[in-house]
Amino acid sequence: MLPSVLAILFIATFIRSAFGFGEALIAVPLLAFVMPIDTAAPIAVLVSITVAVIAVVQDWRHIQFRSARRLFLATVIGTPIGLWALHALDGHVVKLVLGVVVAGFSGFSLVRRQPMSLQDDRHAWTFGFGAGVLGGAYGMNGPPLVMYGALRGWSPVHFRATLQGYFLPASVLAMAGYGMTGLWTPAVTHQYLAALPAVLLAIPLGRMVNRRIGGPAFLVCVHAGLVVVGMMLLLQSLGWMGG
Repeated sequence: MLPSVLAILFIATFIRSAFGFGEALIAVPLLAFVMPIDTAAPIAVLVSITVAVIAVVQDWRHIQFRSARRLFLATVIGTPIGLWALHALDGHVVKLVLGVVVAGFSGFSLVRRQPMSLQDDRHAWTFGFGAGVLGGAYGMNGPPLVMYGALRGWSPVHFRATLQGYFLPASVLAMAGYGMTGLWTPAVTHQYLAALPAVLLAIPLGRMVNRRIGGPAFLVCVHAGLVVVGMMLLLQSLGWMGG
């Protein structure tokens, strides 16, 4: 395995373990420079399953199960629509709109003195549906989920744990889809196993960071990360990055 692949997966896993999201949004575009996208995406999902399994075992007491359940069920509904959109819509336009929305939302949240918030789970279905559409189309479930967690004002521990409670079944579902469509190949499994030591090293390091960041600082990091994600989507829509 190329050292660059190991480095990408280590950094992506560290960020996912620390903040609860982001590994696919980082790993897939960067891996696309050194391998086919239909190989990079399944590898990222296998890494997601690994991180989620470990996090759920360690932090299941902190999972907001009602939120995670509603988000996941709505994702199941949205995913087929995303798969349809992958073939029916112009991906560059979709990523452009998504990038503007994600970067705009988090940029506004960073400069707003009084943070926006949701007081209950009534809107979880909307965000979960959006995650399903984006996941089915581009493997990018994260942005709507992170926006929802930030609006709910979860603590760093609850934020990380709840997203892992969502990502575990969602990633298993995605991997099953890759298996049925022939994208889960022996080469994908081999690359994943070769990277597994780096992934397992990054997980506890990210967990340590998560435990040390306070609530306000954590939200600033989350929104800053979403701004970066939005900018990456904008660059992808313009053809300046892989994907």
